Formats: sequence, structure tokens, C-alpha cells
Amino acid sequence: MKEKKEPLVSIVMGSDSDLPVMEEAASILTEFQIPHELFLTSAHRSPERTSLFANQAAGRGFKVIIVGAGMAAHLAGVIASQTPLPVIGVPVDSSASPLHGLDALLSTVQMPGGIPVATMAIGKAGAKNAALLAVRILALENEGLRGKLAEYIREMADNIEKKQQKLQAD
Repeated sequence: MKEKKEPLVSIVMGSDSDLPVMEEAASILTEFQIPHELFLTSAHRSPERTSLFANQAAGRGFKVIIVGAGMAAHLAGVIASQTPLPVIGVPVDSSASPLHGLDALLSTVQMPGGIPVATMAIGKAGAKNAALLAVRILALENEGLRGKLAEYIREMADNIEKKQQKLQAD
């Protein structure tokens, strides 16, 4: 039986409707073979659950928390205010919001001094970058992960070169 590794990253969502965006983060973490979990809680609808999670996250062995939320998007800041772990915020473009994620971006990025939240772009690109930032944080103390990250970066550059060659051939 294969031993299950404890998750190093928690991907937290304010709503199950955020899952299609936050799956991008999970996909990157899976590609880098980083154990992670998906966790659903709400700063507004389940504040006690959110507080319990934030206060216990470091003790559970997490190293980084990625938080996706839409609309008012207070979740990343609430979690960051209660944990010493790095928190990466992903503003989600909620279909219920007429502001197309701008409200979530402003709510996530405008933290008061002392409550740091690294804020990514709105939507799937932000979720992907959040996971890649988590990889970079974890790679600070993991040489094997640094090698995988270097290979990932090389592959991106190689893909651009291949596309350029194809463009010139057409």
C-alpha cells in the first residue's frame, strides 16, 4: 500500500463555485508532485470554521496556503490574519458579480499593513501563478523541487522557440 504524504499546500475556496478556477492551482501542484488538499470555507458564512482552519494550518504541516474567493473576497485576509504561513490570494471572477472579478481583486490586494497576502491575477491564470509561487517557496528548501522548477521554466522557453519556428515555417 502506497503511503499518503501529508499535504504541504492547502487550496482554500470560499465557495464550491470557485473550484473550476482553483483546479488550475491543483493541477500545477499535482504536476510538481506536491501533496495538497482542497478545503472549502467562507469568511462570511462559516467564520468559525475559517478561524479554526487558519489557526491550525501551521500545526497540520502546511507550508503555504492558496486562497481563492470572489466578490467581497475577504477570505485570504482573514486567514492571513490568523496564521504565520504565507498566504497567496486568487481573486475569482464570480458569475454573480457585475464587476467581473475586480471587486475580488481589490478585496484581496488591499490588506492593511501587517496582514500580507500575495495577490495574483484574476481567474485561472492567477490560480496557476499562485501554485507556481507556492512551488518557488517550497523549492527554497528542496533541491529536487528546484530542479523540477528549472525544467518547467526551460520547457516554457522551448515551447516559445518551437512556436516561433512554426510561425516562420508557415
